[in-house]
Amino acid sequence: FKMCPGRVISKLLCSGEKEVDLAVQSAKAAFKIWSQMSGMERSRVLLEAARIIREQREEIATLETINNGKSIFEARVDIDISWQCLEYYAGLAGSLAGEHVQLPGGSFGYTRREPLGVCVGIGAWNYPFQIACWKSAPALACGNAMVFKPSPFTPISVVRLAEIFTEAGVPKGLFNVVQGGAATGQFLCHHPDVAKISFTGSVPTGIKIMEMAAKGIKPVTLELGGKSPLIIFSDCALENAVNGALMANFLTQGEVCCNGTRVFVERKILDVFTKEVVKRTQKIKIGDPLLEDTRMGALINRPHLDRVQGFIKQAKEQGAEVLCGGDLYVPDDPKLKNGYYMRPCVLGNCTDDMTCVKEEIFGPVMSILPFDTEEEVVERANATKFGLAGGVFTRDIQKAHRVVAALKAGMCFINNYNISPVELPFGGYKASGFGRENGRAAIEYYSQLKTVCVEMGDVESVF
Repeated sequence: FKMCPGRVISKLLCSGEKEVDLAVQSAKAAFKIWSQMSGMERSRVLLEAARIIREQREEIATLETINNGKSIFEARVDIDISWQCLEYYAGLAGSLAGEHVQLPGGSFGYTRREPLGVCVGIGAWNYPFQIACWKSAPALACGNAMVFKPSPFTPISVVRLAEIFTEAGVPKGLFNVVQGGAATGQFLCHHPDVAKISFTGSVPTGIKIMEMAAKGIKPVTLELGGKSPLIIFSDCALENAVNGALMANFLTQGEVCCNGTRVFVERKILDVFTKEVVKRTQKIKIGDPLLEDTRMGALINRPHLDRVQGFIKQAKEQGAEVLCGGDLYVPDDPKLKNGYYMRPCVLGNCTDDMTCVKEEIFGPVMSILPFDTEEEVVERANATKFGLAGGVFTRDIQKAHRVVAALKAGMCFINNYNISPVELPFGGYKASGFGRENGRAAIEYYSQLKTVCVEMGDVESVF
């Protein structure tokens, strides 16, 4: 494999209405087989898929780096999280059960946890392989089939996942991949045989998907955007807080929905924190993402790079100060000259009313904002339409728990950031969406509960 930034690496045909229908019908047929298997039988297949991914970690990570532009260092972490996700839900598959309820007179009731049917997964381009695993693992563990549409910007690695599931022994067609953009997504959402839709992406697209799903009364899981607060108190461990701020802003070139891009810093440590963050940001190695020491690769495409640059330009016009970065980066290697690189940016002198502070940039841009009191920063942190994540750095553990309890966000971090263990549910509040991925909570969104009431005596009629 070689990196060829700015060049076409593959061409795929978009799936039209006919192809989408074929994929759904194929998944529907496979569902009849898969849903009748025991949880333990499904578990063994998912464990085998996890084993294959683990065994082919380096190959898949390289494919993902070429697919997305992130560093190989990060891509390996993504692949590790992916096989761990499959292992986790393999472990749960055999334990899915309902409950027995004793009723008067020897009668009783029980509940059955049943699969939904053919589920649709629509992924984003920042974590293509990992998102596909996050959606497919609980879906398949619960006995469902899935038709997955990756982003048209990153169509490649999910196809490899489909091959791996087939190698592992899932029924043919159980996990199908269709390619395309908005039109393909619409065909999926409107298809009468689709039982559920899980989407990761932007708020505007999430709204459209929810509208389409409503016409068929289909349940949806929406994992949308964010403008998450990262609160740095003066009693923090400074080096740890700086590391957290870098993790919260510059992973995957800043193209992460839960990034803590509004960095609120208590005024008494504002200068020392800012100085250290700028120094560390300027040392981030940018370049060929397949090199071991690279820590920041290329942004996803030219329009997105231009959009991020536009946010920085507007921030300067509104009074923000560019403390470092923000400009285009041209690597020395001539084969990388057409890549969509930029230097990670730190903005100072920011205020809550600036566009860079209110809107999701989805690039390597950190906005630093001073605060004076706990009450003030909590109010400002919550003054957003989003509610995906939030973070707190402090040595005062009581304050840490008090603040995260007050944050209106679905995923909160204390003295760390952007940690995504598959055991913990992930999802947002407010415009950041609803439903949860990962953890036991995801089982609720890929299954339905049937109640059975059994009468052991004669029926007493009121007629």
